[in-house]
Amino acid sequence: MGTKSRFRILVVDDNPELLRSIRFALEALGNYEVETALDGVEGLQRAVDLHPDCVIIDVKMPGINGNQLVTVLRGDPETAGIPLIILSALVQDDDVLRGHIAGVDQYLSKPFVVTDLIAAIERVTQMTPQERAARLQRLLDGDGDDHN
Repeated sequence: MGTKSRFRILVVDDNPELLRSIRFALEALGNYEVETALDGVEGLQRAVDLHPDCVIIDVKMPGINGNQLVTVLRGDPETAGIPLIILSALVQDDDVLRGHIAGVDQYLSKPFVVTDLIAAIERVTQMTPQERAARLQRLLDGDGDDHN
């Protein structure tokens, strides 16, 4: 039953202290190897180079913001299938909807609980491309409130 030994997670956020905290928490509490990037441009390059198992992305960053990064990653066949989580202080309904329409799999609010982040990583890394596409289509059709 070949379970993966360690999941590689890329965290993209312009706050170095938060990056350190997330790295420490995920590596201490989960089976994760955490890579980081300080802005959307670096995040894009690292996602292409590393092809991580999941990318956690802040929205408000200089250069390419989080929603733009999600759109670019989803638009590139090389990175389109990578599970994506937005972790942001922008939590109004329109912010969350914007993230989901860009293609994010989960939208979590800051401040966050580490166990919630780990649960979100586990959820999105188990989604199939078909589930991801169907979820996006439901959002675009306005057929229900997707709580993920």
